[in-house]
Amino acid sequence: MAESIVRRTPGPRWRGKPTTTWPIHVILIGASVFMVVPFVWQILTLFKTTAEVTRVPPTILPGDLSLHSFETFFSTVPFWSMFAVSTGSLALRVVGQIVVAALAGYAFARIPFRGRNVLFGLFIVMLMVPSQLFLIGQYELVRDLGLLDTLPALAIPGLFSAFGTFLMRQAFLTMPKDYEEAARLDGANTFQVFWYVMLPMARPMLAALAVLTGLYSWNDLLWPLIVSPSGENRPLPVGLAGLQGQFGTDYPTLMAGAFVCSIPLVVVFLVLQRQFFAGIASSGLKG
Repeated sequence: MAESIVRRTPGPRWRGKPTTTWPIHVILIGASVFMVVPFVWQILTLFKTTAEVTRVPPTILPGDLSLHSFETFFSTVPFWSMFAVSTGSLALRVVGQIVVAALAGYAFARIPFRGRNVLFGLFIVMLMVPSQLFLIGQYELVRDLGLLDTLPALAIPGLFSAFGTFLMRQAFLTMPKDYEEAARLDGANTFQVFWYVMLPMARPMLAALAVLTGLYSWNDLLWPLIVSPSGENRPLPVGLAGLQGQFGTDYPTLMAGAFVCSIPLVVVFLVLQRQFFAGIASSGLKG
């Protein structure tokens, strides 16, 4: 019996050439060096003397490692009182903005109501308006409430953020509706669905929003100067700005103060970096 032999001719195999990634690595390394150089220069400067900083041509390495800049900073700036004000303002602003932005973002993403898209469009328009335009109105509001020279005055304007609302809306839009529908079938109301189902799933975005809000709050300088006319309850950026003299600046002391004031933010970022990158990757900010 003749056997039919079926020959299977293999199809064309496309062997793609391995893509070379070294140009990308070179660009990333160059960008990293460009970003790290100012921090390295700051650390080297805080160990120098004033004469070494102002020398021409400039000296790269300090002659003698001296901690005189730290001593001058702590003796000039009331660090601990300003640190307490900065920490309290940051905590109030971060907690308040997370609560407001999460509620508003969930409403814009999941709760249908009349005029929702128009109202969200107004929120987006606010992102294009410079924040300095709101200073007069915010100051009059804080003054009428009798909150000048108080800690809540530093945090109240930061409780409401169009950018935070946009981030939380994007986070809730990317979540599947199956969990929400299952919770409603079990008898959960809207707030219970938000609190027990949707909000725990948005933890990465909440961490990202907390880091961004904390960074803005910690570095805020203009608003504390406006709402603290008597000089009480002023945060650390105001103390650093006071180190810049009219006729000269002690740069080693200024660099030492900037280094000390940046340590809390670095610690917070290292603790929340995984959630921060996960939140940004899951939002609408990815390319």
